[in-house]
Amino acid sequence: MPARTRLSQAAVEKRRQAVLRYVVDHGEIRIDDLAEHFDVSLMTMHRDLDDLAKRDLLRKERGRAVAFPALTMETATRFREGAALQDKAALCAAAADRIEPGSTVLMDDSTTLYPLAAALARLDQLTVVTNSVGLAQRLGAAPGVDVTLLGGRFHGDFNSCTGPAVTRALSRINADLALMSATAIRTGQLFHPLNEYAEVKLAMLDSAERALLLADHSKFGKTATYGYGTVADYETVITDSRTPEAEVAAVRGFGVAVEVVDRGEPGT
Repeated sequence: MPARTRLSQAAVEKRRQAVLRYVVDHGEIRIDDLAEHFDVSLMTMHRDLDDLAKRDLLRKERGRAVAFPALTMETATRFREGAALQDKAALCAAAADRIEPGSTVLMDDSTTLYPLAAALARLDQLTVVTNSVGLAQRLGAAPGVDVTLLGGRFHGDFNSCTGPAVTRALSRINADLALMSATAIRTGQLFHPLNEYAEVKLAMLDSAERALLLADHSKFGKTATYGYGTVADYETVITDSRTPEAEVAAVRGFGVAVEVVDRGEPGT
């Protein structure tokens, strides 16, 4: 039997993302069943799971891989960045028209906002303040955009910063608009698995005159460890047409406008 070609690190990461999603979908699964499903050796699957467990993306128990119920895996940038790209692009296209040239905009570390970078780069005299290294890199070359990267404790897996240095800096900023997403939303309540990220989101809300929440359907109907308020802090929630109607109704119950976009609309 011919030897298998050694995979690149990018290919290994792609497989590990698929393994993580498979475990999340099933809740828990036997490791030998995972190895069979992904057509890899048991040793390779153990290495994949050891890597994911080391980053607190799942639990590896005796003979089983177990998903975290608190959505911790949703926070890791490398596992979020490639997910729901069409939906994210549609949400960002809807938000782009609400951003005025010359304004100061706060943006959190949500990969949902990544597709906005191209639209923002076309605006003049825009100031963007963010804790996301990924967003700062995407906007850094735009001639009309002044980017301030909030420094603090850097999280490599999340490619962003948190901590008192970030929240103190935000307390001195008066922004026109905050653009944010959420890890989990249930009946209008907002949740995040990591408290320090929830603190940054709250600080951004306090520093902005108004705020928009961009969240695709996958974020709804879920909770995580830390609650940090409700959708009432946002003037509009922008979501896609696959969000459950009961969740949309719950948001509107807080008196918040909901804009429902379709991934097939222009700009996606």
